[in-house]
Amino acid sequence: MSAAKTKNPPLKLVIASDTFPPDINGAARFAERLASGLVRHGHDVHIIAPAYSAEHGTFIETHDGAKMTVHRIKSYRLLQHKTLRFVWPFTLRRKTDEILDLVSPDAVHIQSHLIMGRYLIKSAKQRAIRLVATNHIMPENLIRYSVIIPKWFEKTAMKLAWRDAGRILRQVDFITTPTRRAAELLEAAAGVSDVLAISCGIEASKFANATPTSNKVPRILFLGRLDYEKHIHNLLQAVAKLPASLNTQVEIVGDGGERKSLEELAITLGIKDQVKFLGHITEEELPKAYERATLFAMPSIAELQSIATMEAMASGRPVVAADAMALPHLVHDGDNGYLFPPDDVDAFADRLLKVLTADKKELARLSENSLYLIQSHDIERTLKIFEGLYRGDQDAERTSDDNREEYREPIGLLNARLHAQVLKMRKQAIALREASLNLVDKAEELREDAVKRAKKANARVKKTAAKTAKKAKSAVKDVAERLKADD
Repeated sequence: MSAAKTKNPPLKLVIASDTFPPDINGAARFAERLASGLVRHGHDVHIIAPAYSAEHGTFIETHDGAKMTVHRIKSYRLLQHKTLRFVWPFTLRRKTDEILDLVSPDAVHIQSHLIMGRYLIKSAKQRAIRLVATNHIMPENLIRYSVIIPKWFEKTAMKLAWRDAGRILRQVDFITTPTRRAAELLEAAAGVSDVLAISCGIEASKFANATPTSNKVPRILFLGRLDYEKHIHNLLQAVAKLPASLNTQVEIVGDGGERKSLEELAITLGIKDQVKFLGHITEEELPKAYERATLFAMPSIAELQSIATMEAMASGRPVVAADAMALPHLVHDGDNGYLFPPDDVDAFADRLLKVLTADKKELARLSENSLYLIQSHDIERTLKIFEGLYRGDQDAERTSDDNREEYREPIGLLNARLHAQVLKMRKQAIALREASLNLVDKAEELREDAVKRAKKANARVKKTAAKTAKKAKSAVKDVAERLKADD
């Protein structure tokens, strides 16, 4: 939707986050897709985020196909974490003041209360700018990476961290989090109220494909940070319990502090040849990874939503996930996959085996139910809700479709009407994806053609310049010889 089609005028927005691409994690990916969607809706979007290298300042960057202004603040790498960086807080307030005075935004949306949001809230409140905060954080995950908190003090530290989160978040106009379950956790642990449950949303067409789910070559995919709270070690242990005759293949996409220990565990379990650690992959490779998988596995115990799980569902893949935090909101046990008790490796292996040995009819049912459920997580709906919050529109919707009663109802086998609806939407999504890929290919062809033309033009200019220089040299020589003859 372009700005011309929008009834309301475009907004000036600031989105601030302690993590942003090229970082790869749920909060960074949500901030990127939110920002790019808002840009495509015609809004002027400014990002405030840590620099990912020694280079800092204000840049025009392209993220998810959209150009936006990114204010990169000087940052430092956390020694105890492979990817996270932090901004020195004592100079941050001055920088956020400068940015807000420069941009004069209609609203500020923080993605973390830890550092960036904490100081930006103060600056925004002084200027009477509307404030929205989305919580992607569970303090339990961060405390594990602290080098200064002793084991015996961790529970107390968690309570203090949640209390601090509440103190910061109570200052904003709207608090949001991706699911109702995550909202209830935040309300109980941080002592806040009226938290809005708004799905991170997904552009499902990016992952649409016509490839049926198959277990002829059983393949399990995990995608995410390779950090402890993801409990990927449980996946490897579960795979080791599967019948050797299946020859189950595992692809692990992502990187993190646990990668080396996981690689060593695969060797210890005797499944090294079955497991591929692919590291980070490109946006172009991402849909293909889901497409070739039989199922997606998410053993994490700390998901406030799980964008990777949503992408797998949009690809039409069954999911086997831990029955923890917000994952049961996406994985409806027996409908589009299976849940297992957290850390129960035997149960995990059992649920994996159900999918890896299912017949075509059952695989098609699980796949179709994933496609049905993901419709409620449309990112256009998410964008519309946030636009209403940014404007302070009291009549706007406050929650996404996945919080409606019908989303939680058991599915079993889709009825004829819903089956036809899913098929239609899948065809439309595939057509949209192919059209998008064709546009990308065409743009690349045009770019290559432009480069060739520029090179040819440059060669012609050089050739002409050389001829002109030669003629000029010859003319100067003639003048010099005439002057010498006159003398």
